[in-house]
Amino acid sequence: MHELSLMCPEDRVEDVSDALDALDALSVSVEDMDAQTEAEQALFGEPGMPPPKDGWNRSRIVALFPDEASARQAQDLLVLQDFFGGCQVLGIQEVEAQDWVRLTQSQFQPVDITPEFWIVPTWHEMPEAAKVSIRLDPGLAFGTGTHPTTRMCLRWIATQPAGSLGRTLDYGCGSGILAIGAAKFGAPAIDAVDIDPDAVVSCELNAQANAVQLNAGLPDKAQGQYQTVLANILATPLRMLAPLLCNHVQAGGHLVLAGILERQADELKQAYAPYVQLDVSDSEDGWILMTARKA
Repeated sequence: MHELSLMCPEDRVEDVSDALDALDALSVSVEDMDAQTEAEQALFGEPGMPPPKDGWNRSRIVALFPDEASARQAQDLLVLQDFFGGCQVLGIQEVEAQDWVRLTQSQFQPVDITPEFWIVPTWHEMPEAAKVSIRLDPGLAFGTGTHPTTRMCLRWIATQPAGSLGRTLDYGCGSGILAIGAAKFGAPAIDAVDIDPDAVVSCELNAQANAVQLNAGLPDKAQGQYQTVLANILATPLRMLAPLLCNHVQAGGHLVLAGILERQADELKQAYAPYVQLDVSDSEDGWILMTARKA
């Protein structure tokens, strides 16, 4: 494979990226041309939300093509376009052949949730300290145990008194990791729902791989009330879902919310105030876990 590298000003990044997609680039990435210099710009968006800008003042765009001829054809077509004004071709180079599967696997190591509870990819040996474990590989759906929001939810599950989880709902289940965690710690019945059909399939397959029973489906699968309701999404949808999620929590039951930044704590408390009193029960790397006990 070959990489075509370009330098583009911020206002041309979107047009050039779209053109590269149309020219059948295998992938297109954008990075700060001035990274690691005094001119480097901090440009971050909230997880799950669009970035504040399409690119940096001087953006480096790298497009991957299956061969050199495809990369050169894309280059020749791009330089003829009006929107390429102000842009510059940096070059084409061959990408060193690698074992991409092995490289990807090397980036995912076992994750300890507690000293005795671990998330372990299938290609790794089980850590000796692991008394409870979830076997989970990276896939289409969010949730591999590496993100602080997932770890905090699992840590909450693991530290509850034995037998206290009761009937459990994982709303926005992704890979199903929280639902599987609840099953591992004794939840007797679990519904795991998501708006993404691919996530539902991923959840079912991961449950089978971990030899646990759960009911996965689209959101209408969630019926009635639960002793424990888990929702690891993002602050905006969590605000909108406040009435629905709280209605699913039975009296004396637990509501556990994640995907929330520290600065969003007050707005979540306000959104849920008519139903329950949310409190921050854990924090990690700028993210918080909020929980409530329904009266």
